[in-house]
Order: sequence, then structure tokens, then C-alpha cells
Amino acid sequence: MDADHDGCSTRAEVLLAEAVTPPQVGPGCTLTGGQRYSYYDDTTVDQASGLDVDHLVPLAEAWDSGAYAWTPAQREAYASDLAQPYHLAAVTARANRSKADKDPAEWLPPSESAWRRYIAEWTAVKINWNLTVDAAEKTTLTTTAQECPNTPLPDLADPS
Repeated sequence: MDADHDGCSTRAEVLLAEAVTPPQVGPGCTLTGGQRYSYYDDTTVDQASGLDVDHLVPLAEAWDSGAYAWTPAQREAYASDLAQPYHLAAVTARANRSKADKDPAEWLPPSESAWRRYIAEWTAVKINWNLTVDAAEKTTLTTTAQECPNTPLPDLADPS
């Protein structure tokens, strides 16, 4: 999807936004070069092909947490949300595939140094999209948050 009609897909927009070293942008928003940092596994990646764009809260988890009641337009907006920079993340394919559709009770990033950020951003996505949290997920979120009491939530979406 190209929400802003600039010729770049949502994937390309995320890869551009998260570039540590900017890539060259060619015709049709073809990205060449550049570097990105996959915070899930503390890895710098040179080739965009080695990255997946992850829905921090996976689509299946969102569905189970209330998205089943959304309109098709709301589901599309969720799938392509670029308004909050933490909603979608460029991460290694390996990390994304190990995560699959798991919530924090079942999976946390391989890099323990990423856990605080991941939990804060997960919580922000759930709040922004008014998604529910199950008991096991809440326990993990609470326990992890207690271990890092000075980690603030990212800026939340404007509720208006």
C-alpha cells in the first residue's frame, strides 16, 4: 500500500525511515544500499532483502485482541499505520519469523537490551488501537515494566 501516494510502499517507507545510513532511492522507490538496525536482535543489516517489516503487535494478535470487530478500512489502516514510528519495525527476517504472531508472554526479542523498548512500544500500540490484553500477556508486560520503571511509553496517537 502507498498511503501517501509518493510511489513508495509501506515497506519502503519503513525501510527509509529506519535507515541508519540512507539508501539510494531509484525509480519506483527501488532502494539500493543503506544500512538499518534491527533492534530485536541488535544487528545492523546492509541489504533491505534481509529485513522484514514487522507489525509490532502482529495482525493475528490484533485480531484476537479486538480487531475482529473493526471495519475493513480500520483493518487496512492498522496494517499500514505509519503515523506512529513504532507500529511497524524493520527487523531481521530471522527475528521476525521466530516471533510470528506471538505476544510478549510467548516471545521477547533475542536481545535482552531490547525488551524495555519492545514492551513500551507493544503497550503503546495496544493503547492506540484500543486492543485488549490477555492475562498471560498482562503478567509479562507488568513484570518486564517493573524491571525498567524509568522507561516511558512512546508518544501515543492523538485520540481526536
